[in-house]
Amino acid sequence: MIHSTAIIDPSAKLAEDVEIGPFSIIGPDVVIGPGCRIESHVVIKGPTTIGANNRFFQFCSIGEECQDKKYKGEPTRLTIGDNNVFRESVTVHRGTAQDKWSTVIGSDNLLMAYSHVAHDCEIGDHCILANGATLAGHVTMGDHAIIGGLAAVHQFCNLGAHCMVGGMTAVSMDIVAYAIANGNPGRLHGLNVVGLKRRGFSADAVATLRDAYKVVFRSNLKLAESIAELEKRDPSDELQTFIDSLKRAERGITR
Repeated sequence: MIHSTAIIDPSAKLAEDVEIGPFSIIGPDVVIGPGCRIESHVVIKGPTTIGANNRFFQFCSIGEECQDKKYKGEPTRLTIGDNNVFRESVTVHRGTAQDKWSTVIGSDNLLMAYSHVAHDCEIGDHCILANGATLAGHVTMGDHAIIGGLAAVHQFCNLGAHCMVGGMTAVSMDIVAYAIANGNPGRLHGLNVVGLKRRGFSADAVATLRDAYKVVFRSNLKLAESIAELEKRDPSDELQTFIDSLKRAERGITR
């Protein structure tokens, strides 16, 4: 059902069962998949492609031009997967020509009220941005990463899979996979063991990650030496994800 006060650009492509509430605006070059529900006063601009079963609460601004001063109106994109929830007043901007030309949000994510995703960010699956969490441009979030309320992440930072960032944390360097960070400036506080157990990680996998964490953060080895030491060990998916998050760091690693 599309409310009579909604404004839909003729070039927008909507699945037959999309619901759009009062006073919402769907701009040109927008594609919205089946099962999506768009509440009142939502603005979606293109080029934007949205998958299935997403819900947008009131006052969301999705696919708007980015706030990067280098942006000159290029036709950059926003791509959103399936089963995401965008709560009240969430803002998500398209990419820039200086990077990927695209902002990407995966599937099964929850973006709580007033959270912001800037240009060229890449968010994986099953992530959570709590109320007021802010991602600057070019940030990546691995699967199952969680950012607490009012936390802010500096541009070009990488948040590893299954990491957890506490509320009001200032993140200026990468957070490795599986770790917990908190404070201003952000500091590591060990592994996200509770989260890993909740997600079904085995006792052996958690033990492997505990040991890898100690090699990197509790020994006197330099980062390159730590990575080399970990790569000598029996490979596992969990350990490889941890190693990859170490190698990806360009701004340095939060310790």
